[in-house]
Amino acid sequence: MTGVYMCTCGTNISQRVSVDGVREAVERMPGTHCFRSGEFLCAESGAAWMADDIAKSGADRVVVAACSVRDHEETFRRVTAAAGRNPYLMQMVNIREHVAWVTEDQAQATAKAAAYVRAAMARVALHQELAREEIDASADAVVIGAGPAGLKAALGLAEAGRTVTLVERSPVIGGLPVLYEEIAPNLECGPCLLEPMLADVLHGPFSERLELLTMSEVTGVVGSYGNFTVTIRQAPRYVSPTLCMGCGECVAPCPVSVPGTFPGGLGGRKAIDFAFQGGLPNVPSIDPAACVRLSEGQACEACVTACPVEGAIVFDDVAQTHERRVGAILVATGASLYDCSHMPGLGHGRVPGVLTSLEFERMASSNGPTGATIVDGFGRAPARVGIVHCVGSLDPNHREYCSGVCCQNAFKYNQIVAHKLPGTEVVHLYKGICVPGKEEFRLYEQARKSETTTMVPFADISEVRVESRADGRPTLSLATTGGARSWDCDLVILCPAVVPSEGTKRVAALLELATDRHGFIEELHGRVDSARSKVRGVYAAGMCQAPMDIQKSVNQAMAATGYILSGLVSGRTITVEPVTAEVDAARCSACRTCLSVCPYSAITFDATADAASVNRVLCEGCGTCVAACPSAAIEGHHFTNAQIAAEIAEVLR
Repeated sequence: MTGVYMCTCGTNISQRVSVDGVREAVERMPGTHCFRSGEFLCAESGAAWMADDIAKSGADRVVVAACSVRDHEETFRRVTAAAGRNPYLMQMVNIREHVAWVTEDQAQATAKAAAYVRAAMARVALHQELAREEIDASADAVVIGAGPAGLKAALGLAEAGRTVTLVERSPVIGGLPVLYEEIAPNLECGPCLLEPMLADVLHGPFSERLELLTMSEVTGVVGSYGNFTVTIRQAPRYVSPTLCMGCGECVAPCPVSVPGTFPGGLGGRKAIDFAFQGGLPNVPSIDPAACVRLSEGQACEACVTACPVEGAIVFDDVAQTHERRVGAILVATGASLYDCSHMPGLGHGRVPGVLTSLEFERMASSNGPTGATIVDGFGRAPARVGIVHCVGSLDPNHREYCSGVCCQNAFKYNQIVAHKLPGTEVVHLYKGICVPGKEEFRLYEQARKSETTTMVPFADISEVRVESRADGRPTLSLATTGGARSWDCDLVILCPAVVPSEGTKRVAALLELATDRHGFIEELHGRVDSARSKVRGVYAAGMCQAPMDIQKSVNQAMAATGYILSGLVSGRTITVEPVTAEVDAARCSACRTCLSVCPYSAITFDATADAASVNRVLCEGCGTCVAACPSAAIEGHHFTNAQIAAEIAEVLR
């Protein structure tokens, strides 16, 4: 028997929909059924009355005509279960938003509501008993990337008692900000800003729960939310992090020097060296391609002889593979800068003294290649500096979005130049100005009011060119429809768009994460769920998800941490909803269409069975695969073809 329960919702529904009219429509339906109505069935008293009435009436299937399914489907499933019935033998109809609130004529509204209720009765007759599944889950996590977002998340999880494996591909932690002398908008020292987090990760009160794997990359992930097995490959450092005391005595005697990537080859290193002065962990590493002993087999022991700690240099070090079972994965792989070679007219790599924003950050840093001395391409102090904003940003030919952080960095450079080289002229060419926030505008205001600063807008980056003068120094020019202008500069700083890093691309492919049209990791919802990816149990924080500053990165990291802590608790199981898809292996044609359309990466191909297979933990029951399957081999539980067809047929009757 089907029990139909109509909620009048005060006057929200009853003022437009006639209870008696719906009752009459229900009574005309074939089969055995009963009709009840009540006010505020979602309230505690209404829910208790309804559960009692279902049990007494003997109804084994339930239709609830009330308000939003999103608001109260789970409420009425609990009511149905409290009456001793399977909660999935209940079908809910929204006659408030879909009928009463949008249909003014009472007769029309009543007829519409009655049709919806009849359709639900036809559908619920075909419902099957389904059961939620409880599975054991690990409460631990892997965090990929040890920049500000990754560090903050790892510490938050460890502080809450979770075991965290922090994976970083470089020899040091902290990401790009530890390379910066000053951070916008308050010009704080980058390493100083992050030092408390760096110290806590390495030897803080919760560091015993935090495993740091530097020079490491995630190479494999199997399993699903609550039960991931993550494979991590750690490259050899050739220096023992437990024995080395970071004295650096091994560096100077090394006979091999490698040119740096900074223009002019500056910023080079020895075959054994630190990543940069002040980097943590304070342990050098050996470049096996540069070391004559490791690459050529020569009997060089210069570093071993100089090292005061026996056994700290480990030439026979080998790559290690680690496996960690965790419940969640947080991706914080950061971002990169747009390749300026796509705009050859700007002179990067061709004209001396043309730097990217990152290269200028290193020049201005005390641990950088020039020791914080700002020089042009010939080693002299510049008399005029050009700064080009929006290099690739806000441009449909390159990157159509605004990178957000570039403007405040550009105005930070204005302050750095003014502080280190008083009287130096600065010319800003900009497409747009972006300085949101309660503090960020100050750098812009200081630059705008400075007598040595000129600010000139442009419409398209193609209007901007940088060419070399006779003496080799750059000339910055702007050609617009209104005329042409040029400035003889000594140094030109390009502010490229923020783009997804290669690490982000690799991890997204490995984890089968959806990426947006720009290549960033796509969030579950851009406004209310930006810290969750579309794969359950995998979270994203920081610039791997979108261009953002440090504040937003660490806030997003803590949002992801909150999701992990609330969803995975030690000793508690996780619930798997039964409203999922299932593949009939006998009918599967092995075309793999479903794998390509699933937005949650919940489907894999089982070569043994020669058929697709759905992971119930990852499946969200969206039905995309059901619709796409050319063999009709996939069924959506609780949304079968027969159920949907019966519902449609009754509405149209």
